[in-house]
Amino acid sequence: MSVNEAIEWVENRNPGEKEFHQAVREVFESLEPVIKKHPEYSKQKILYRIAEPERAITFRVPWEDDNGNVNINKGFRVEFNSAIGPYKGGLRFHSSVNMSILKFLGFEQILKNSLTTLPMGGGKGGSDFDPKGKSDSEVRRFCVSFMSELFRHIGPNTDVPAGDIGVGGREIGFLYGQYKKLTNRFESVLTGKNFNWGGSLIRPEATGYGCVYFCTEMLKTKGDSFKGKTVSISGSGNVAQYAAEKAIQLGAKVITLSDSDGTIHVPSGLTKQNWDFVMELKNVKRGRIEECTDAFDCEFHKNEKPWKFDADIALPCATQNEIDGKDAKMLLNNGCIAVAEGANMPSTPEAINAYLAAKIFFGPAKAANAGGVATSGLEMAQNHVGLSWSREEVDKQLHNIMVNIHSSCINASKKYGFEGNYAAGANIAGFIKVADSMIDQGIW
Repeated sequence: MSVNEAIEWVENRNPGEKEFHQAVREVFESLEPVIKKHPEYSKQKILYRIAEPERAITFRVPWEDDNGNVNINKGFRVEFNSAIGPYKGGLRFHSSVNMSILKFLGFEQILKNSLTTLPMGGGKGGSDFDPKGKSDSEVRRFCVSFMSELFRHIGPNTDVPAGDIGVGGREIGFLYGQYKKLTNRFESVLTGKNFNWGGSLIRPEATGYGCVYFCTEMLKTKGDSFKGKTVSISGSGNVAQYAAEKAIQLGAKVITLSDSDGTIHVPSGLTKQNWDFVMELKNVKRGRIEECTDAFDCEFHKNEKPWKFDADIALPCATQNEIDGKDAKMLLNNGCIAVAEGANMPSTPEAINAYLAAKIFFGPAKAANAGGVATSGLEMAQNHVGLSWSREEVDKQLHNIMVNIHSSCINASKKYGFEGNYAAGANIAGFIKVADSMIDQGIW
């Protein structure tokens, strides 16, 4: 079994699923020395098995809008791999959601969850429903219909979904309420819950904080830090908000945020007051980033990405493939020394090649983005023992997990001939744990 044969098999078996193909190719190409050193992986066809979901569920989601019109969306849950624990991964509600995107996210989730060292398998789900512009009542009716099918397939020891793009605290609340009504059970079946009924402190902040913690560890290897650095961040949702907060706390100057309409540029850097305004705008008023120009001194660049501005550190926190080869070259020309991915697969293969060729720090999503699912795992642990840990305790554990993920990437990259390549290190470290577990459990 060669790596190229396995890639070809996956692509032929899943025609047209370009995002999934991209994710598989990026991982498999870094596994060549691992497969050569471990012939048991070839014998057991681990590459083939790990790229095939254990289960993929699709279903219709009918719901009624405020005008009494019946709408129909597609619902999905890809239960990818349970070798090291119950399926774990978010639900995404966005018009772009399809099986290819969810399979790429679920496949990445297998390795990301493995890197946390917590007992969580990989999965992902969602719908092509877009909450943007919908009333709370419409979102609630959709969530009730969605969970009326999904509840059959999930459970605290089977599959534990969380939030993702389009699924925040509001949606998790509606989904959990319907699950509880249908099952008559109060249990740890969703994470990202409100703290009052089983959620974890630091969970909203976790992905953004974790991304900054991972980038901090990369910078430390050269005796550097965030202090005094200029930082470009894409997105203005949950991940971007808290990545910005943590970067500012560490003494950095955050100069950009964005949404699908464009980018704001704040040359002097976001202040605490600016950040507070963005939090209310996006989380309460559900407004657009352009509205920041009416509240504080910034420029709005319509339909532009953040990467054209001079910055030391880039934190892409929006969506997949948002940095292409051209954007990466722009970042490098503008003095970027580190990229840490807060979103899932935000850099194209061409962009990653440009980072690696320039020998800048590159923290891939499955490592740098793992803080969210790590804290979801901590939420599950708290639910299982019936305790709520303090903010300080959860943040301490999150920080330790990100430090350990960084060490795992470093050690794996050195062992298999990719020293300094965090992308290869993350792929290898995450893969080996899952592959060995699959072999231990036989052919299934």
